[in-house]
Amino acid sequence: MSVAIRHLDTRAADFDAEFQRVLHWSAETDAAIESRVADILADVRQRGDVAVLEYTARFDGVAAAAMADLELGREALHTALEQVTPAQRAALEAAAARVRQYHERQLEACGRSWQYRDADGTLLGQKVTPLDRVGIYVPGGKAAYPSSVLMNAIPAQVAGVPEIVMVVPTPRGERNALVLAAAAVAGAHRVFTIGGAQAVGALAYGTATVPRVDKITGPGNAYVASAKRRVFGQVGIDMIAGPSEILVLADGSTPAEWVAMDLFSQAEHDELAQSILLCPDAGYIAQVQAAIDRLLPGMPRRDVIRASLEGRGALIRTRSMAEACDISNRIAPEHLEISAADPHRWEPLLKHAGAIFLGAYTSESLGDYCAGPNHVLPTSGTARFSSPLGVYDFQKRSSLIEVSEAGAHTLGPIAAELAYGEGLQAHAQAAEFRLKPRIQ
Repeated sequence: MSVAIRHLDTRAADFDAEFQRVLHWSAETDAAIESRVADILADVRQRGDVAVLEYTARFDGVAAAAMADLELGREALHTALEQVTPAQRAALEAAAARVRQYHERQLEACGRSWQYRDADGTLLGQKVTPLDRVGIYVPGGKAAYPSSVLMNAIPAQVAGVPEIVMVVPTPRGERNALVLAAAAVAGAHRVFTIGGAQAVGALAYGTATVPRVDKITGPGNAYVASAKRRVFGQVGIDMIAGPSEILVLADGSTPAEWVAMDLFSQAEHDELAQSILLCPDAGYIAQVQAAIDRLLPGMPRRDVIRASLEGRGALIRTRSMAEACDISNRIAPEHLEISAADPHRWEPLLKHAGAIFLGAYTSESLGDYCAGPNHVLPTSGTARFSSPLGVYDFQKRSSLIEVSEAGAHTLGPIAAELAYGEGLQAHAQAAEFRLKPRIQ
């Protein structure tokens, strides 16, 4: 049975209206979820460990007498590393090495302190320091995500964060060895087998056992997203992630089966994930549709993929590749593949995307696991104003100012003039006092 994915054409009079229907997705959380999350956070803030233990028993089916029973020591992580297959361990370590190398380059480019002096001796600069403690949330419900451990913990480690606290739910007490092995490889310092809004609350407020962190990163379900939104301000967060997205710009030179599978790669996440193809070649779009129909029956998650493609997917014929780039900028996708013979011709036209994958051989899945750049990316059009998770998310910046006596005589009158204009006399006089000779 053919997959009933939308076929749109930018030449059609109703294209804009149909296009907006494809893009529409409400980020509003269900009111019942919001209310429940608010109650859980308030309870964790008030009762700490006791509340976390109760919610862990209720939601994850894991009964523990004390929080110490839900913390995994380094020995448990290294035991898991020894238990995974040699191929899995090699893959984890290879991926971790590439992710670490990329983020070390990022540190060199944007994560160092700097300063300079004016001609009058005034020192100006920026001091970059790591956060003291961060929390990383790793999903552990429907699937296990060792790649999320690497992508969150390694940039924090490269940034110099001295303590990385990881939380991961273990429904019914089932611990995923690959996730724990990833924690060992990535350098997580403490690991708690808790999840949901209660884990976010424990990280944000601190309990007798779980230390309070400065920032929480990592994806989660609607309860986790709601909790992160509510604790923002108490702690920092990376972003509120929506459903996963992929946009493929194709000129018809890539095998249609490759593009179809790339569309599947995001659609298999969940029914709300979005997969879109933009291409000026109608014949090629027909080939991709045929490949989708041919390949889907062999996919283990075919029901999820079908629901995603039919609910939020689209194959869009454009007038040209240039127009496809313009539409891509309107979408600002999480993952953007330029599946073209000359991807570098089109890359300069693209302004908004979480990650850009250049060329037919650069599947989005390589970025998810082992290429090196971070796979925690802005979704739902937020790539217009936000960036991938990186070293800079685990650092903060302090301005450095040291004004010389000569500099005070240059800057003082400027500051005083502006301060008087704002009606802030103490500001003005604080600057003017330094223009007078010092009384010894």
